[in-house]
Amino acid sequence: MKSPRAIQSTALAAFALALLAGCADMGHIHPQASALKPAGLNPGKAIAAASADVAWPEQQWWQALHDEQLNRLVAAALADNPTLRATQARVRQAEALAGVAKAGTLPQVTASASADRELYSAHSTVPAPLAGNYAWKNTATLSGAYDLDLWGRNRDALAAALDEVHMASAEAQMARLTLASAIVRSYIQLSLEYALQDSVAQNLAQRQRILEITRKRQAAGLASEIEVASIETTLPAGRREHEQIGESIALLRNQLAALIGKGPGDGDTIARPMLALDAGHGGAVPASLPAELVGHRPDIAAQRWRVEAAGARIAGAKAEFYPNINLAAFVGLQSLGFGHFLDSGSSMRGVTPAISLPVFEGGRLRAQLGNQTALYDGAVEQYNAAVVQAMADVANAVVRIDSVRRQDQLAQRALASARRQQELAERAYRAGMTDALNVINAQLTLLNEEQQMAQVASKQLDNYTLLMAALGGGIKLDLP
Repeated sequence: MKSPRAIQSTALAAFALALLAGCADMGHIHPQASALKPAGLNPGKAIAAASADVAWPEQQWWQALHDEQLNRLVAAALADNPTLRATQARVRQAEALAGVAKAGTLPQVTASASADRELYSAHSTVPAPLAGNYAWKNTATLSGAYDLDLWGRNRDALAAALDEVHMASAEAQMARLTLASAIVRSYIQLSLEYALQDSVAQNLAQRQRILEITRKRQAAGLASEIEVASIETTLPAGRREHEQIGESIALLRNQLAALIGKGPGDGDTIARPMLALDAGHGGAVPASLPAELVGHRPDIAAQRWRVEAAGARIAGAKAEFYPNINLAAFVGLQSLGFGHFLDSGSSMRGVTPAISLPVFEGGRLRAQLGNQTALYDGAVEQYNAAVVQAMADVANAVVRIDSVRRQDQLAQRALASARRQQELAERAYRAGMTDALNVINAQLTLLNEEQQMAQVASKQLDNYTLLMAALGGGIKLDLP
């Protein structure tokens, strides 16, 4: 049992620590930013039309396009892309740093041993027979230390490190979503270029047939040389357009090969896309969108974890204002010479508790707290911006889908009208009722409408991709 004096000393020490802790001057520094709640934002007409029957995207949402080659490309990219491997390395780095932070919350034990041969001074404090002679000085020590962490500084550092692990994981998921979206969109563009190339090639073939007919008519005296020259003039421009589309196809193949982490030669093996989106994949969004979007968007999740880590660092900066108490102890053996090194008389031991308290540090601690508070405010505002942008992304995707659906109806009507005009122009030309230029103009109109129709169909697929990315691409992350 402790003596009354010991108890009194302990009580006085505890009171002094409490008094010093209460006197810590933090300069009334505190965060000023507050996080937005997605449910509190006005969703607008597009998102307000959400349906309770609509589910969030599947993990492999691109499979709804029913193209096995696309599925293989995305799978290869997610396995071999260097950028993704870099994000995975950052996750491992964050995990390692969290391990370092965890070590700060645990007791530390070290062992050491040394053997020194020394010539002792004959005129110093060392007595004979060591004075003026060489001797071995041998030491073996086992020491331990433990930071009591009364104010949670080390625990806060560990919490911040674990939050950064979650943040790095969310960023890695965002990189996967971005990569998959880039591959799908490039693949859709490749499909469009093939459709445009077909349209141009078909138009060129029609012009070539008209040229042959006109030449025969010229030989029969039914057409002039000017008509023949007028048709011939349109062919080089069509061939140039055909070549430009071929260039775009080659570049897109190279781009897809780079996205999957392969060389250009692998792009040469990519065949023509065969995409088909189910009619059920429209522009509707889940009814739980505003509230659950935070957990489905990896970029928002990463920003949320950044806020959590910044909050933990503020707590750690506050703990710096309070006293720090460490306990240390050691046990070991020490002797001069080897003969008595293992004797019980060579043993040594000790306990060295220590307390440190910042008394005057020139405002350093307040500056550190102010820095961490500003970082927290910045992280909160980045999170708010990510939430606002995510809502805008979803709304934009829905607006585009609805608009392109109406554009498709208009494009179909225009295409039917252009085909009718082209058929009438060819009939009139064969009957000798008009010249070749009218036929060429009708064909150019038809070519333009065919290209517009192909672009509208491509936009439908691309907008589906944008909506899947805006909804988080089937990723679900747990948040605090």
